[in-house]
Amino acid sequence: MTTPLDALPLDTLRRRSSTKWATHPHDVLPLFVAETDFALAEPIERTLAEALRIGDTGYVPPKTRYPEAFAGFADRHWGWQVDPARVRTTCDVMMGVAELIRATAQPGEKVVITSPVYPPFFDVHDESRTQAVDVPLLRDKEGWSLDLENIERAFAEGAVAILLCNPHNPTGTAHSRETLAELARIADRHGAVVISDEIHAPLAMPGASFTPFLTASSEAEQVGVSVQSASKAFNLAGLKCAHLVTASDRMTRIVQDIPMEVEWRTGLFGIQAGIAAFEEGDAWLDALVARLASNQTLLVDLLAEHVPGAVYEPGDAGFLAWVDLNLLGWGDAPAQRILDEARVALVPGLSFGQAGAGFARINYGTGPEILTEAIERIGRLVG
Repeated sequence: MTTPLDALPLDTLRRRSSTKWATHPHDVLPLFVAETDFALAEPIERTLAEALRIGDTGYVPPKTRYPEAFAGFADRHWGWQVDPARVRTTCDVMMGVAELIRATAQPGEKVVITSPVYPPFFDVHDESRTQAVDVPLLRDKEGWSLDLENIERAFAEGAVAILLCNPHNPTGTAHSRETLAELARIADRHGAVVISDEIHAPLAMPGASFTPFLTASSEAEQVGVSVQSASKAFNLAGLKCAHLVTASDRMTRIVQDIPMEVEWRTGLFGIQAGIAAFEEGDAWLDALVARLASNQTLLVDLLAEHVPGAVYEPGDAGFLAWVDLNLLGWGDAPAQRILDEARVALVPGLSFGQAGAGFARINYGTGPEILTEAIERIGRLVG
């Protein structure tokens, strides 16, 4: 049995200068932005320390072993046979998404998003001058799922692409192979492209499974691009490295035609840390997932005890909890009251679209002590 990873002490975390720990005063417990509270995996720390020791802080070279490192990781974790020649790096996932939209949609054309969804999926269209068409997820007793019927309707009415979030942020839904295959068939029928943000893929919970979109079917290979990164699982966002993966000649040409400057924006430390993560990080990742699974169970219990009326359906992957607080009567934006009165920072549900009214997103990628204190504080508002 894997021993869960321990988080860093609170006084150490407060010395961090990243968004999570530098945005709010010290009396606020930050469970908002998707950073985690653990020390770096030892292979990553060793790799970066050596790079600093020898001053290896220049530009990314034209060829690295990063594509081969990711291909090995994908094979071990998902049985996905990735061709390293079809892997191209960029600065971060949303830069990759933005460039793919520009490459596949003209200004004014429609692109499907599926709220509640990662807030930049709404904002990226200002950059590409495309039009977002929201087809909200379906919600039933089984959880959250894509509304395939209305996605097809959106394609029939002119949408040329969909931004897929798989696993989905904020619900944690890892879409099934059957769902992804049907989405691919629908997109193929309408000549649409599927841009799949798979940044949370390495964080599938025990008993759950992740299906890379490109492996779902032959149609998925023809219509899809996967955007991946080690940054979310290994907490490397500041090092700036993500990659685009294709599985067909058509989609590979689209990616290869993206300007070279997009690839030059990759960070050298991101490349080096990504290689270390993909080649040597499995044991650390197993310990992280064990901690996240334990925290997910803890969060269910804490909410039931301290915040009765909160509705939380644990997701299949990641460290983000999508919590429905509507029954508490705290209005459409409960995260603001929680910040003001409980001094706990969450992400407001409305950031994820109108479907997020009355919701908040909780980051449980931390230690159980911090998580417990945060939910106990929120519980004191219940009266």
